[in-house]
Amino acid sequence: MAKFVLAGKTDCPHYAKAELLADSLQRCLPNFRIHKISVLPHAWKEWLEDTCTRNGWKHEQSPLVWRELVDQGGKAMLLGGFSDFLEHCQDYYSVTSDMPTDIMLSVASENLDTKMNSIVEEQHRVSLIKPLHIWLSSALSPTGHFLIPNLLSAEVFPNTSAISLHLLNLEGKEEQLQWLRMETENLALPLLYQVTIHTDLEQAFKEADVILLQDEYRYREYGQLIDTRAKREVKVIVSGDSFVNLRCSLLLDNVNVIDSNQFVTVATQLENEARAIIARKLKVRTSDVTHVIVWGNISGSFYIDLQRAKVFNYDGPIKGPAYFSQPAKNILQERKWLETDFQELVRCQRAAVASKTCRAAPMSLANGILEVLKAWNGICGPDEIFSLGVLCPGDYNLPDGIVLSVPVIFTDRKWSVLSEVTREDNLKKRLEIAASELRQVCEITQR
Repeated sequence: MAKFVLAGKTDCPHYAKAELLADSLQRCLPNFRIHKISVLPHAWKEWLEDTCTRNGWKHEQSPLVWRELVDQGGKAMLLGGFSDFLEHCQDYYSVTSDMPTDIMLSVASENLDTKMNSIVEEQHRVSLIKPLHIWLSSALSPTGHFLIPNLLSAEVFPNTSAISLHLLNLEGKEEQLQWLRMETENLALPLLYQVTIHTDLEQAFKEADVILLQDEYRYREYGQLIDTRAKREVKVIVSGDSFVNLRCSLLLDNVNVIDSNQFVTVATQLENEARAIIARKLKVRTSDVTHVIVWGNISGSFYIDLQRAKVFNYDGPIKGPAYFSQPAKNILQERKWLETDFQELVRCQRAAVASKTCRAAPMSLANGILEVLKAWNGICGPDEIFSLGVLCPGDYNLPDGIVLSVPVIFTDRKWSVLSEVTREDNLKKRLEIAASELRQVCEITQR
């Protein structure tokens, strides 16, 4: 089969004549195929130079014709320009063109008009697309690899038609980011509109709808950039293995315009680790344990509270249907274990995973972020409880500017602190310790 590529300036009369001749041959000959590339006049010179340099050719005029030899395992073979293509068609197919000059000019003008109209239509089509802009920092981290395919999902972002994913990594690993972009595009996910990569802060957080921050540093600078570049209703989630509450506090110290309620840290990973420990002890599934609360400093002095926790499908003296649950504290009556060994087990859980796998727990961290995003986007039940690190509510009598993990519920895509919880003296003291710990670290970082 003969496969030809015909490229030329959109307004070139010789390109128009060669195009019509090629169309005629393709209609008449079953083994003749033509691929046409129409290039706008102002872009022709650069396009021609790039193409010839890439293939090792020398050619200066429009059109440019070559034959594809892919089926034979070879590279493209240059045929030449208009006269070369005309001669080839006459020698091999006994076909030529006797198109008059005035018709050539008319077809060339029509080609240019058609091309310009298609460009205008495409620009209009693109203008109608309003993609959701998601920024992911430390995109090359293991957590990022788990997050990316799930972020581009209607399950996480319902009622979204397109997503622009912006991958930020400030360590200058542009080649690795290029590969990550290619891998992301190769997922062929229907919501993906575009992927951009960034190794500096020149464009960071522009028009952001969602920002997922995993870095350990630069949070004062991040706060200023987010405040001036992101959308007012941006959702900012701070995550990682260390100082997450502190990093969120530093963000908020440098934000003036965007509401502080748009900045949170996730304690979902700690919740799920606590649920897993209880599930193993009670011989139920982790998903059978719900409404575990994390108070305090997520990566420091935290406390796991079971006052609202429920257990489903427990094989005990009292049984019921699948929707039947029992308070966890009624089943776990070992108060001393809950206040000491259990708290320590949760603290050690993540370290144990890291020691066995030689890395942090990126899968569970990514899962925690996604759970919060779903709830923030309206995908959760009205009674579901989440532990979020947020700017401390005034009724907690704690220092201003401190971010602590507290129980929240989501309603109409907004979170609010759960009021129906008991804050005993013991819990208040724990929160004061966590706040003092964070305040001391904040003072150190400001020196």
